[in-house]
Amino acid sequence: MGKSVGAVGLVGYFGYGSLVNRDTHRTGILDAQPARLKGWRRQWVRRDAGSSRALLSVRRDSCSTIDGLLVIDRAENLAAVDLREERYRRVRLDAAELELSADLPSDCPLYVYEASAALGNVRLEIIQSYLDAVLQGFLREHGRAGVERFVRDTDGFDAAVIADRKTPTYPRAVTLEAEEEAFFDALLMQKIPDFASFVR
Repeated sequence: MGKSVGAVGLVGYFGYGSLVNRDTHRTGILDAQPARLKGWRRQWVRRDAGSSRALLSVRRDSCSTIDGLLVIDRAENLAAVDLREERYRRVRLDAAELELSADLPSDCPLYVYEASAALGNVRLEIIQSYLDAVLQGFLREHGRAGVERFVRDTDGFDAAVIADRKTPTYPRAVTLEAEEEAFFDALLMQKIPDFASFVR
């Protein structure tokens, strides 16, 4: 990693959604690097049984590899991250599941957060301010090609979009540049057939 730190009291967690955007972090992380997670696939899932709102999750898939951000944080901050990810369960990872560009601290436990998806045959609704934060993170960490891979390789994009960009309801909303908005919206119009009707 970029900093020389001992492994005592450190944890790593792989972000594949909003955690990829460093502007959404609320703990004083020590380091982070773009990474890929092997054997998992990203998907939109139903947040809970009483709602059609969507959130991002992952599931094991031996044929899939996904982009994301590996965060190295102090172990004392993990409870705060667990609270942020309260709709998820924290799953232990093996270092061999990660493709990294730099070495990890030794003996650093690694995790990914997996949602307990609610069952139900309803059309999901994606909050645009949440999606904006996710896509901006991928643009910064993995470039335009990374954003395109995210949209192409994430299951469940046959969803409606809640257009709240001007008055965000996502608690860690970010501000987009005009060119980011244009890029994201053009890409989503290709992926979601009725995207334009949701965001007018």
